[in-house]
Amino acid sequence: MALISEIRKRSWIVLVTVALGVGGFIIMDMVNSTGPGGTGSMTRTLGKVNGEKIDVINFDNTFNMLYGNSGSASLAARNALWEYTVEEILIKDEAAALGLGISEPELEDLQFGPRPSAIIQQRFPDPNNPQGMNREQLNMIKQIIEEDRVDEAIEQGQLAPNFTQFWEYQKKEITKDRLQSKIGALVAKAMYTPTWMAEMLYNEQSLTADVAYVKVPYDKIENTDVSLEDADFEAYIKENESTLKRDAESRKLQLAILEVSATVEDSAALEKRIADLIPEFQTAENDSQFVFRNEGRIDAAYFKKADLPVAIADTILKLPVGTVYGPYIDANNYNAVKVLDRMVIPDSVQSRHILRPATTPVELAQARKTIDSLKVLIEAGTHRFDSLAAQFGTDGTKTKGGDLGYYGMNGLVKPFNDLIFFKAVPGKVYVCETQFGVHLVEVTNKKFINNEQGVQVAYLSEPIMPSQETQSAVRDRADEMMRTNRTLEALVKSVGQDPTIKLENSPLLGENDFEIAGLTTGTETRELVRWAFSADEGDVTPTVYSFRDETGYYDKQFVIAGLKTVQAAGLPSVANIRDEIEAEVINRKKAEIIKQRLSGKDLAAAAAAFEVPVDTARNMSFSQSFIPNVGNEPAVIGHIFKLEAGKTSEAIRGESGVFLLQVITKATPGPIDPMQITSIRTRNNMASGMGAQNALIGAMKKQANVKDKRAKFF
Repeated sequence: MALISEIRKRSWIVLVTVALGVGGFIIMDMVNSTGPGGTGSMTRTLGKVNGEKIDVINFDNTFNMLYGNSGSASLAARNALWEYTVEEILIKDEAAALGLGISEPELEDLQFGPRPSAIIQQRFPDPNNPQGMNREQLNMIKQIIEEDRVDEAIEQGQLAPNFTQFWEYQKKEITKDRLQSKIGALVAKAMYTPTWMAEMLYNEQSLTADVAYVKVPYDKIENTDVSLEDADFEAYIKENESTLKRDAESRKLQLAILEVSATVEDSAALEKRIADLIPEFQTAENDSQFVFRNEGRIDAAYFKKADLPVAIADTILKLPVGTVYGPYIDANNYNAVKVLDRMVIPDSVQSRHILRPATTPVELAQARKTIDSLKVLIEAGTHRFDSLAAQFGTDGTKTKGGDLGYYGMNGLVKPFNDLIFFKAVPGKVYVCETQFGVHLVEVTNKKFINNEQGVQVAYLSEPIMPSQETQSAVRDRADEMMRTNRTLEALVKSVGQDPTIKLENSPLLGENDFEIAGLTTGTETRELVRWAFSADEGDVTPTVYSFRDETGYYDKQFVIAGLKTVQAAGLPSVANIRDEIEAEVINRKKAEIIKQRLSGKDLAAAAAAFEVPVDTARNMSFSQSFIPNVGNEPAVIGHIFKLEAGKTSEAIRGESGVFLLQVITKATPGPIDPMQITSIRTRNNMASGMGAQNALIGAMKKQANVKDKRAKFF
């Protein structure tokens, strides 16, 4: 009956769902209709770049091959794939116009040659050397491809099931990257620094000054002392036109946010759940099984006082082995902890190992077999560890008998660290698996200096989170608010009568945006943006959007949104951007107040008036923008070199406050010789070339005719 009642309460959802389902079949039919010139061909077009179509089905196939089921991260990944696809088309067209290309031998060399593409280097890292490349794995793939054994290798688990599709896509990535480098090199080579510019750069770099200054931070003025008018915002918008101007329409939402938190009853029930487990936890014969069954956590490591939670550190170190303490609250959880064991922890351990790397199931099985065989030989006394390390080791320790030297706690990866510090007996050999492969390990010495005790512990834990009943109750409130307030004006009025509900404005949103400040990024935020671009001003969402806690996996917020404004392309109005720029505008008004109070004052008087120090910056040059211990202040540095030595500046508005300057000394640059000109020219040509290459793809996108239809599909 409860289910039927709930369906009746939400009957409108059923109707909408049915309508959407019918609509979905119609849309699928349209998408699948791919006849020449038919409607289906139109609906498959995700976008166009200079007239070239991007097919939505091909795009989705590529996305699924690259990212699969990547959850909320798929939104950012999908956006990245779109940007890559646009860039690939632009690079391909530009390369064709310039007569540039990639030959088959060049592509082969970029995949398997002595200096392969950066893409290959990133995807085949050496597990033993972060700066190196796994040449062995790459050569194996090359051999499999050349011998036409890809299908066989996939069946045996040597290659991923989608290897063929992925490798073909990777070749496109490598080609695009190489062509982009070639085009960038052409642009970079066009950069030239004439003599007059080299001389100017020399003067800028050589002209230095020591300066005394007073910085008055903006927070010396209270926000309540500042009054803002529309003219202040308009002046800011005009001054920052290049960064604030928008190429397309944007929209702003107003969000009614109902937070969900645990009630007193929820908290008491969670505490009791932990308390009820303590007697059985105390007497459990198999702690690992008990902890696993009750979703707790247990660790092979022993923890010193500094590594234990502050809330229990002193208590735990005094408890006898086998004792359970709790329930107690730590990090928004009810916990119970059991002392399993204690030992004196060595300060450092010397060990040696033989590593057999493994990155695939087949390699792992072979590595285990090899290490087990070596272990048998050493334990039988027929072979020495150091001799086998020289023969079978695969890292830099093989020439030292596998010796790793001394390491302090946590200096090595956790499985290895836990073995040598807490379990291994010197002289015995052990097998250990890490992300690098399979190790044969022997501890050769342990140093005890501080003789500090550590404890091995197990935890039961219950996060303090709202119950399902609490979540449902807040959801029902949100549903009721949404149903009874079908205009934004009504919604805002209703929220104003309930202090437990927050009312917030989103920033201006673009049609393809998927992030909204203050909300967890995911499909819900993307759907809110999509709804905004289908609604009229004053409309309220026809559903309540729920946002889950990313660690507790419960509904932490319910959101009802209304479309507040529609902003046309171009400069935004004050009303539409006030929230986003208000902090900057306030600082500008504060700067005016500070300037008035600094008028006519020297450094000492200014420092006294605002209770700030007089500081000094030495060897400042015109070519830098950063003041030590202050931050990025290009305008302030520019003023330094307008002043004569001994002169005090007027108050200067900076990034972090208002400055008053007095130049102590200025160093005049000496004469420049031809060798210096050559050196400066070379450095500036290189820097300008790199800057041009970095800006190239952005400039190409800006000039391109890109028609983006993604919002129609996702």
